[in-house]
Amino acid sequence: MLKVKIAGMSCQHCVKRVDNALKDLQGVVSAKVSVGEAVIDGNVSQDLVKETIEDAGYDVEEISAI
Repeated sequence: MLKVKIAGMSCQHCVKRVDNALKDLQGVVSAKVSVGEAVIDGNVSQDLVKETIEDAGYDVEEISAI
């Protein structure tokens, strides 16, 4: 599992955008997204998670395994 701190999110639209982007990634079993944070379960690289979130328009501050 990965825990991601995300900057630039301020509303439920932001949450939905990141949630949809992460759930489309191959290897993601589940993603729980809230304003400023995501917890991802599955077999996906941190680099791909970072790239996906940044492509959705937000900044990744930190990714850690939990």
